[in-house]
Amino acid sequence: MKPFDVYPLYPIEPVKAQGCYLWDKDGMQYLDLYGGHAVISIGHSHPRYVSKISEQIQQIGFYSNSVQNSLQIELAEKLGQVSKYEDYQLFLCSSGAEANENALKLASFHTGKSKVLAVSGAFHGRTSGVVAATDNPKIVAPFNANHDVEFIPFNDVDILASAFDETVAAIIIEGVQGVAGVYSPTQEFLSKAQALCDSFGSLLILDEVQSGAGRTGKYFAHQHFDVKPDIITLAKGMGNGFPVASVFISRKIEPWAGMLGTTFGGNHLACAAALSVLEITCEEKLMKNASIMGAYAKEKLMAIDQVNEVRGEGLMLGASFDFPVAELRKKLLMKHQVFTGSAADKNTLRILPPLNIKQEHIDHFISKLKLA
Repeated sequence: MKPFDVYPLYPIEPVKAQGCYLWDKDGMQYLDLYGGHAVISIGHSHPRYVSKISEQIQQIGFYSNSVQNSLQIELAEKLGQVSKYEDYQLFLCSSGAEANENALKLASFHTGKSKVLAVSGAFHGRTSGVVAATDNPKIVAPFNANHDVEFIPFNDVDILASAFDETVAAIIIEGVQGVAGVYSPTQEFLSKAQALCDSFGSLLILDEVQSGAGRTGKYFAHQHFDVKPDIITLAKGMGNGFPVASVFISRKIEPWAGMLGTTFGGNHLACAAALSVLEITCEEKLMKNASIMGAYAKEKLMAIDQVNEVRGEGLMLGASFDFPVAELRKKLLMKHQVFTGSAADKNTLRILPPLNIKQEHIDHFISKLKLA
């Protein structure tokens, strides 16, 4: 047997990581400005993170959700405090796609409706319901294609208003569209979506899978705006590489036994990982660092002649060039040992580094970018 060949792979095998750096099996060092799709939030192999997980596995690593787990309660309390959503409920799962599936299911349960509005450029995952709400027909199998999903243009308030009616269970919007190329919703669009949801008895879902956990300088990207969603999803940076995800749920949605379920979600190791990430994020002031370093990176990128625009907030940035960046990314990686990200927008270079990045790392990147 061999691996199912679905991933285009660079000829690099990282075997060690620390802070903002990776090392391959040949000992070559790489600066990581992508964090494995925005997953690495507190830096690779943070000693306190490693210690917390090591201590937990020596006690208990896993048992099912049929028994009590006080770590889940501790995590819910600390997540509420840090995110300022203390009045919400928390459901723990294992991936962003799973979180978004549960968000859509909750909306349908609560409203008794099935229709979902999504926006152009959206990416919400690859499982059944959320891939139907993802704006990429290539990855939607016929099995997934029968969900009741309607796409509307991103940030088009007039079409948003015309799309709403009594059949809509929810609208799902990313806090920042990552895969599309780092595009943010406008205040007008989010405010209108919330008002329409209130009018038609629908729910507003904010997908913060990639843009959450402090990456934009606030715990959630939507907190840069005046909006309070009914449901929020979170994954990636929440566990710094350990598979953990969550759904923040308004109190107006009442649970009942068996409503949602998961085998691995909220296990002891996952909670230990997420708790250590929260503690390090707060104690090392990583959200503040994301704001400062993000502004610095924007300034340096905009000073490069071939950069047309830099989108995003904090350390979730998209630099738009006047040419496709595939070859540029390859040169940065293979010649200058710098990891960056691509996007559906072929001219956009995505920058998603660990939140503890320093100015010297950004300066190094900029110097190599000018040479690439």
